[in-house]
Amino acid sequence: MSEVRLQGHSASPGLAAGPVVVLAARTASRQATGDPVREAEALRAALKAAAADIAALAERTGGEAADMLGFQLALIEDDALAEGAFDAIGAGIPADHAWREALNAEIAGYEAAEDEYFRARAADLTDVRDRVLAELNGESAHAPTSGIVAAHDLPPSRFLGMDWSQGGAILLAAGSPTSHVAMLARSRGIPMIVGLGGDPARLAGEVLVDGATGAVVIDPSPETRRAFESRRGEDEVRAAAAATGLKEKAATADGTAIAVLINIAEPDELDGLDPAICDGIGLVRTEFLFHGAGALPDEEHQYSVYRRMVEWAVSDGVQRAVTIRTLDAGGDKPIAGLTEDGESNPFLGVRGIRVSLKHPEVFRVQLRALLRAAVHGPLKVMLPMVTVPEEIEASRRLMSEEFAALNAAGVAARQPALGIMVEVPAAAIAIDMFDADFFSIGSNDLTQYITAAARDIGNVAYLADPLNPAVLRMVERVAARGAALGREVSLCGDAGGEPAIIPHLIAAGLRTVSMAPVQVAAAKATIRAVDLRRAAAVEAGAVCQDAGK
Repeated sequence: MSEVRLQGHSASPGLAAGPVVVLAARTASRQATGDPVREAEALRAALKAAAADIAALAERTGGEAADMLGFQLALIEDDALAEGAFDAIGAGIPADHAWREALNAEIAGYEAAEDEYFRARAADLTDVRDRVLAELNGESAHAPTSGIVAAHDLPPSRFLGMDWSQGGAILLAAGSPTSHVAMLARSRGIPMIVGLGGDPARLAGEVLVDGATGAVVIDPSPETRRAFESRRGEDEVRAAAAATGLKEKAATADGTAIAVLINIAEPDELDGLDPAICDGIGLVRTEFLFHGAGALPDEEHQYSVYRRMVEWAVSDGVQRAVTIRTLDAGGDKPIAGLTEDGESNPFLGVRGIRVSLKHPEVFRVQLRALLRAAVHGPLKVMLPMVTVPEEIEASRRLMSEEFAALNAAGVAARQPALGIMVEVPAAAIAIDMFDADFFSIGSNDLTQYITAAARDIGNVAYLADPLNPAVLRMVERVAARGAALGREVSLCGDAGGEPAIIPHLIAAGLRTVSMAPVQVAAAKATIRAVDLRRAAAVEAGAVCQDAGK
């Protein structure tokens, strides 16, 4: 049989090879009772059980994964979702048929949405549908499998139920590079390709997967397989070489020191991680604390988590700073009872610091926990989505009030440095107006807002390029103004860990970058290959050429 080549869209880079496991859709059905009252009770029980299952999975996984599952939990706990199904049951339709039809209509609506963000969420709704159906049918909702998985689409809960410890890959006929499962795949280094089209069953067999280019080869020829293995071997050699310098300080070839920090989404990411690989934590996302079942996290719980991170960073006697971002809810990170419902454009609505200042009773609890944790080491507090100077002034005032209250109560506390994420052009352009102790560029949002293009909208994602000259000039401007003001400037977006982008960030004046722990080795290897003397010589040559015209 000759090899077959398919082309999809990259959702997570990496190479993988092996046999494909095709995930089939669940088709089993149950025996209806014929009694609308009992059918309604069965659906209510299935909804409750499915919600409990998702909540338990979120608690086990934590971090960003818990955020994603929190979205599913919010869906299933919304009474409006099942309203149509209960109406149908009342008309004599069996519970499973009523639920399937009601959810199919909802899924079709999501899939037909003009906004790609909502289309990408169709997989979450499909997972909710199938979980409830599984409960009604008395089936297991889990898919205990691994390896190279092919499916029409894949919800995050199924991804989280698989064992990826031995590698693998994901091939989807549909899917989106911006779906929750794509984010999970990237964070775990699992190659993933979406948009392959057709029936997933056609992918069965031995395949080669190139997650970077979106290419799949089914039943490869011996020549293709040899070339693929050679390339994979080269990648492994490069990764091994980079790993040898993992614990060494990063500096460019001309001796310019570059601080390499790590981004953390949950405390468990620090388990087994040697603090010697980094110069500190540049970003701690605290949203994971706010997705527990029911109540918002109390001060003691937050304090214990923040303290643990600070103590990890100084556990070998080196004073590494830990930058903790206050709650960044809103947009695609809703929190029931806290964020706004029904905003026409939630990404430009009440999110980030706007949520915290709108709910000072919640913000004060987080600030008190941070003030107490700062006693245990160099902790810094960072505010997200700051747009005007008044937002940092209001935050500083609340922090000072809580510091005074803790002192008055005899509770140990320390005033940490207070900085802002620079992710709104209004802040980046007028950065000298913000009385912050430090600045950290959020390259993901800043790039999208400068280019007026969302990276989760396929037709314009190519425009949301952090290498766009306008974006780099903005980075250069913030770095220069920060240096002139004597303030540290770092970058903690995805661009900070991308080997293709790091040299440009250094050339723009950045001397601190923050990234996922798995990116540190490659980033340090990239930094060591940068020679600012050569870049300066090229720039000087260009100036001389211009002058000679």
